[in-house]
Amino acid sequence: MSSFFSNKKLIVLLVGIIILVGLIGYTMRDRETVSGPEQVIRDSVAWVQTVFMKPAYSIAGFFENIQDIKQVYDENQLLKARLDEYAQISIERNTLRNENETLKNMLDLEESLNDYLLRSAVVIHRNPDRWTEYIGINKGTEHGIQPNMGVIDSKGGLIGKIQQVSEFSARIQLLSDNDRTNRVSAMISSDQTINGFIEGYDEDKGLLIMRMIDLEAEIEEEEIVTTTGMGGVYPSGILIGEVVSVEPDEYGLTQNAYIKPTADFYSLDYVFVIERASTSLDPGLLEEER
Repeated sequence: MSSFFSNKKLIVLLVGIIILVGLIGYTMRDRETVSGPEQVIRDSVAWVQTVFMKPAYSIAGFFENIQDIKQVYDENQLLKARLDEYAQISIERNTLRNENETLKNMLDLEESLNDYLLRSAVVIHRNPDRWTEYIGINKGTEHGIQPNMGVIDSKGGLIGKIQQVSEFSARIQLLSDNDRTNRVSAMISSDQTINGFIEGYDEDKGLLIMRMIDLEAEIEEEEIVTTTGMGGVYPSGILIGEVVSVEPDEYGLTQNAYIKPTADFYSLDYVFVIERASTSLDPGLLEEER
């Protein structure tokens, strides 16, 4: 009797396995329609998933909204701080402008070292062999371009000066040209005025070299370097770059500052040629001085 029941259980198990395999084979076939039981099961599972997912999405969305609100708050605080800085800078700029106008009127001056006119130009030539030395532009004497006019990039950073001019084009000598005659009278903006000359370019580091700095001068990193306007080519206040590092020169008599240029000498498409409003010293007087 027990043998019969054990055989009966085995038969039921085998029948169950056969039915299960058949159902699996049936459901795995490529079909365009779904059977009734499958629809019931799928719909039931989908309903349960929907019931559980809605609260989960709501909770996740709640924390995400809190994070977004915090981020917006932080950005708002940053913008307020920047706005306050901008307002202060605007006030200082207007104050300095008014003082400058007052001094000019008091001295009956018609021009200053800050006055200049900009002419836009497009870079049309660059020699691969002299990539960091010269570029060519599409403006010449016909457009008012003359030798020794300063040139800045679209960001306002100094890139060099006009070296040669033809009627409809000109060649610019870049600050990155290591010609010893290629120098710019510059100053570092700090608690006190620190003067020197931009003379030389470290191609490996991509940094300009500011030489002839007083050995006692205290210079901090990231201080701004601009033109002085005293060299006869560039107006004053044109951005050159910011200080990266400082070290004594090879003789230990002065300091050299390495300057990260504002302009990108390797990517120049559009430039502005600067025409100074103030005149420089007469060449004849310069010859007499020598």
